[in-house]
Amino acid sequence: MPYADPLTDAELAEALAALPEWSRDGDVIRRTARVAGFRDAVALVDRVADAAEAANHHPDIAITGYRNVSFELTTHAAKALTRRDVDLATEIDRLIIGRP
Repeated sequence: MPYADPLTDAELAEALAALPEWSRDGDVIRRTARVAGFRDAVALVDRVADAAEAANHHPDIAITGYRNVSFELTTHAAKALTRRDVDLATEIDRLIIGRP
């Protein structure tokens, strides 16, 4: 299956089982992370921005309440969720946790 083909419901359910902080809403997956403070939120956004640029796949990102960072992913070209979304969600989780 090509990288940007829509995932089936079963494939997406399996992928989300490994991403328990993410939830699905139609053709979007989202997650919010709470960090220590505003500078930490901005630093997390910067790290995710670097990963998104490297993947050429860009999430919607919002900082609210000065330390809550929300991410939304979808593949606009496919009008669906794809492996690209799952891969970037996995990388975002790694960056939130701070694993190398």
